Amino acid sequence: MGRRFAAAHLRNKGLSFSISTFVLFWAIAIFFWKTTGHLFFILNFGYIGTALGLGSGLYSILPKHKKPIGRRLAQVLVGVYMLGFLGLLARENMQLEGFFFQLLAGSLAGAVIHYAVAKLVGPLIFGRGFCGWACWTAMALDLLPYPRSRGWLPRWRWVRYAHFLASAALVLTLVYFVGYHYHRSNALLWIITGNALYFAIALPMAVVLRDNRAFCKYACPVPVVMTPTSRFALVKVAGTQELCDRCDACIRTCPGSIRIPDYIHAGKRVVSTECVLCQTCVSTCPSGALRLSIGLDAGFDERLWHIETSSPARPHRQHM
Repeated sequence: MGRRFAAAHLRNKGLSFSISTFVLFWAIAIFFWKTTGHLFFILNFGYIGTALGLGSGLYSILPKHKKPIGRRLAQVLVGVYMLGFLGLLARENMQLEGFFFQLLAGSLAGAVIHYAVAKLVGPLIFGRGFCGWACWTAMALDLLPYPRSRGWLPRWRWVRYAHFLASAALVLTLVYFVGYHYHRSNALLWIITGNALYFAIALPMAVVLRDNRAFCKYACPVPVVMTPTSRFALVKVAGTQELCDRCDACIRTCPGSIRIPDYIHAGKRVVSTECVLCQTCVSTCPSGALRLSIGLDAGFDERLWHIETSSPARPHRQHM
């Protein structure tokens, strides 16, 4: 009886979260529409909010073993829209280079608005939830047969920063030293080339490391933008210490290889900036110890499972 009540309580909280997400994005859509007079913002943020609301709502009501369907639905709806419609059809380059080009040009549209809302301000609320629910690269990578991470290779974490700096250096060199003028007419070339390079790197990494999210962990430059504000995210995973028996099922299934029980038994929420809010840990936990929560704290405590550790149940007690 207690378990059924707890399940119903979590489902109701999940549905409340879905509705709140839907309302928030529609509020953003109306704000930008009223501010600029462009109906495009109603389509853009309204569509994304509806997709995320549907996906997270479905996640809330489905049984545990089927919950990932809700997140996959949101990934497909948002990913296909952003890459297919905005990218390939409307030729809005939402990649990091597109953001740099528009920023240098002083343009407050397209990629600049996307990065401001989804990857600078948004993480103050949802952390790196974009990576878990709306990234088109992750949408494809999550279909690979390596959903259980083998842990972290700490020395590889510098790669994402090198990628970020290389992208910035490329754009700065083209603009200031080559005299290159970026236009929407050549955005399609950047979109196709950029995504081809991402997948050319991501797929071999996933196969070699047997980890769907290896690219996200080590090579994707976007977390460099999101991490500073995601440290202060209002929405994070929390847990009940009395219910957690440290079975470590959550660690084995977490795409970010986060040592979730360490936070719970330290009386903290999961403040790691590697959390993408996918809620795999919540649906995996056999004792129902985990849940989403809203609070104020900062993520300066990274507790990650190292790949060199033979078992997450007996880790090296070192933090990254």
